[in-house]
Amino acid sequence: MNKWLDKRVGVLMGGLSSERDVSLNTGKGVLEALLERGYTAVGIDWRPEQDLIDPLRDANVDVVWNALHGTYGEDGAIQGLLTCLGIPCTGAGILASALAMDKVMSKRIFDSNGLPTPAWRVLDDDEGVEHVADWPLPAVVKPALEGSSVGVTIVREREHMAEAIAEARKYEGQTLVEAFVPGREVCAAVLAKEVIGTCEIRPATEFYDYAAKYQRSDTVYTVPAGLSEAEQASIDELSLAAHKAIGCTGYSRVDFRLTDAGELSILEVNTLPGMTGTSLLPKIAAHAGIDYPELCVRILDTAPSS
Repeated sequence: MNKWLDKRVGVLMGGLSSERDVSLNTGKGVLEALLERGYTAVGIDWRPEQDLIDPLRDANVDVVWNALHGTYGEDGAIQGLLTCLGIPCTGAGILASALAMDKVMSKRIFDSNGLPTPAWRVLDDDEGVEHVADWPLPAVVKPALEGSSVGVTIVREREHMAEAIAEARKYEGQTLVEAFVPGREVCAAVLAKEVIGTCEIRPATEFYDYAAKYQRSDTVYTVPAGLSEAEQASIDELSLAAHKAIGCTGYSRVDFRLTDAGELSILEVNTLPGMTGTSLLPKIAAHAGIDYPELCVRILDTAPSS
């Protein structure tokens, strides 16, 4: 379609979250790709302690390619600001962004729609380790409002639970305790209401943490994920169902655990998947015959015209 080719595109990156560096990496790649394809594109680095409204107005853009990650970038905050300014942007809208970013709300959405997800409970601020004394181990402890596995701990021994809770509470959101589902880690990419492919992730570390995602070179990615016909059908169905249940538009990445028995559990829906050199969405798209610049253009084309 290339509907924004004759318009001015702002690639919004950086931001205020713990994922600022990842966002800058994503934004740099997207900006270079759009320029390569002939777009009039400018980078907008949202820096800490900076009012974003003036840089957005000074850039005089018609549309924003949202390359932010984490708090304020994919939780509905920037989507609300851009809506108020009358600037369309890529990715999910205000409500869907907020729901997907909040792991507790996502769980409630999955449960209410009958979508399989690991058992979970919330620890309120005044609740400690005694409130999960009977929770089966291993367990996953995570903050509800962070991405890129920031603040996540897999607890295998009861004496480490308090430390894991304290770690999660350093970050944004409520503390979520989740059942650990053994098996393969698989994700699916949704683009314009279609599952374009899958990827299996096999980190060399205990789990796919921040370092495995962005800093290590020994994580193994298998594209496509090597699923059976039945598993592929299930992951396609569940990916689209989760994408729709959250209310996503444009694109998303849905993360799963797949047990040896072939049972799938939805971990989360990511409304702004990374676009770095190690990110999963570009790997999946490449196998589907969509190179990186074309992927950036197709994502841009999903931004609403008004």
